[in-house]
Amino acid sequence: MVKRTQLLSSLAAAAVLLAATAGALSGGLGGAAEAATNGTLAATAGCGKAPTLTSGTRTITSSGQNRSYILRIPDGYDRNRPYRLIFGFHWLNGSANNVASAGYYGLLPLSNNSTIFVAPQGIDNGWANTNGRDLTLFDDISRQVENDLCVDTTQRFALGWSYGGAMSYAVACARPTVVRAVTVLSGANLSGCNGGTQPVAYFGIHGIYDSVLNISMGRSLRDTFVRNNGCTAQSPREPSRGSLTHVTTTYAGCRAGYPVQWAAFDGDHTPSPVDGSSSPNDSRTWTSAEIWRFFSQFESTTPPTTTPPTTTPPTTTPPTTTPPTTPPPTGGPCAATYRSVNTWPGGFQGEVTVANTGTATLNGWTVRLNLAGGQAISSLWSGVNTGTTGTVAVRNAPYNGTLAPNASTTFGFTATGDGATAPSGLTCTSP
Repeated sequence: MVKRTQLLSSLAAAAVLLAATAGALSGGLGGAAEAATNGTLAATAGCGKAPTLTSGTRTITSSGQNRSYILRIPDGYDRNRPYRLIFGFHWLNGSANNVASAGYYGLLPLSNNSTIFVAPQGIDNGWANTNGRDLTLFDDISRQVENDLCVDTTQRFALGWSYGGAMSYAVACARPTVVRAVTVLSGANLSGCNGGTQPVAYFGIHGIYDSVLNISMGRSLRDTFVRNNGCTAQSPREPSRGSLTHVTTTYAGCRAGYPVQWAAFDGDHTPSPVDGSSSPNDSRTWTSAEIWRFFSQFESTTPPTTTPPTTTPPTTTPPTTTPPTTPPPTGGPCAATYRSVNTWPGGFQGEVTVANTGTATLNGWTVRLNLAGGQAISSLWSGVNTGTTGTVAVRNAPYNGTLAPNASTTFGFTATGDGATAPSGLTCTSP
């Protein structure tokens, strides 16, 4: 991490620069941005496409300058599954490589390949955001990634520490319909707040004796979204000096879907405080798990029912024999298999593979499965579900309904309940 003395003088200069220059510019990603907060999943242009981007350092022209970022694509990337997208902004005199090598503030190992990560590189290793250039970079990277990869537009997030926290705050102010939530660790208003009147889910984390950016600066950022999100104003409890603990408060009265959370810890200017210790440690800090819980609470809303694909079905003449008087076996020319992806206390993630086992192209499919008692689907991607408990039907999404012989696709979901019992009675029919 950067030494506090370096940060103190450099951040003071950044504050002067901010006061003397224009703030972030308005704008954004256009129509696709609205999906972030209107509760409807929107598939990006990259869904269903063979990706050309790969993990690693990427270059991009933004505001007439050559800029760069580090991209991390999940292992086993599925082009038909919309993924969460998280931007991690580095601190002053830090770098994109610092963020990537530290697991994007510790979120990478918690993501279980559910998330695309981006670590942009700031000019002069900071985020002055002069004339909105860093917001434009955020827009340009988002556009490049989403045009090539499958992103759930209701699941875009940003976070950062110190100057990176300031940039995350600037994104929340200026792109409230783009990002679902932000986390600001030990931040201040150094990168501007263009707009700053619309609600965004907000999590602030700050040390009570921060010697670089006083905790009052972090409280001020927090209170912007306490107001915007309609929360009940309060003075959250904070730990005492010497307690070596942290206190996390969730505000009451906030608009549905726009929580504000505040964590104060007994410590100085660090992104990785450890309860019971005065020594920061990236691998032992509590911040990563709390940030991941905050971000992952925002489940993707099932899209509205869409019309099944209108492709003309095969023109072969159906058999003319009298149908049997008992119901035919379910399944048809496709098969569905389930695998458990991850489990945790009170919830689990599953994936279903749909395969065309016939000799003709499938034009649409429907999978039915039975959830055990106490299980309920909370989010689902790459399909459209009817029902969330008991017997659930899942129809193909608009982009993965056509399957050639021997081809397959997947849909995934998260659910509450005990994941030890797998869904039973899986059947697949077409269309």
